[in-house]
Amino acid sequence: MAVPKLRAPIVLVHGLFGFDRLKLAGWTLANYFSNLPDFLAAAGNRVLVARMSPTGGVVERAAQLKEFLDRESPGEPVHLFAHSMGGLDARYMISKLGMAERVLTLTTVGTPHRGTSFADWGINRLARLLAPILEAIGIPHQAFYDLTTTRCGAFNEQVKDDLRVRYFSVAGRHEGGWHSPEWQLSHPIVTLAEGPNDGIVSVASATYGERCEVWKGDHISLINWRNLLARFGGKCQNRTKQYASLVRSPADQSF
Repeated sequence: MAVPKLRAPIVLVHGLFGFDRLKLAGWTLANYFSNLPDFLAAAGNRVLVARMSPTGGVVERAAQLKEFLDRESPGEPVHLFAHSMGGLDARYMISKLGMAERVLTLTTVGTPHRGTSFADWGINRLARLLAPILEAIGIPHQAFYDLTTTRCGAFNEQVKDDLRVRYFSVAGRHEGGWHSPEWQLSHPIVTLAEGPNDGIVSVASATYGERCEVWKGDHISLINWRNLLARFGGKCQNRTKQYASLVRSPADQSF
């Protein structure tokens, strides 16, 4: 599927532990969104990749996202494609920071709109031990609390959608198994509490807006990271065609 060219810039927003790109001596080692920025830009789109605090809370990260947009695309309307926690940051920015007039569409990808039970599990068991250590070395950790089901419940009561913005979403459905050892702890916890999930965010929690697509794969595969074991097992796919389809939605609205 060909990638449509949008009139407004595409802004990619990373999630927890995220980054825009990792560089060493001027060389790019990795992009958070894998090869997606180049893929979307090849069709003539202007693609911006935001960078916020990897572990800061939603309020902090939303302010950083606004600062990024004010700096990189001042006065321009944009299309936001936000992975994981980035979707919550974008929603807060639109609703609470006066950015509804600047955002045409928001597409969230694997975003825990209703929180994730794995964050509940982690806070209940690890917060007392790890929080003092993180504070002592100056690493923010509000993000872990903001992703709990309780905090997200309160978030949804306070942060309302704006009728000027169109909201879409993508959820992941992962089967687990030997080829994905990184999800062996979180996947069964979320499955037991919430049902089908991408390893850490349930389909129910990620479903949002006027339409939700459910992609087969884990949380990281949704941004085109391809696990080598999954690739060997024939359970890995290139997401570029699916992102072309996501861009089609605003294109069809003449954005």
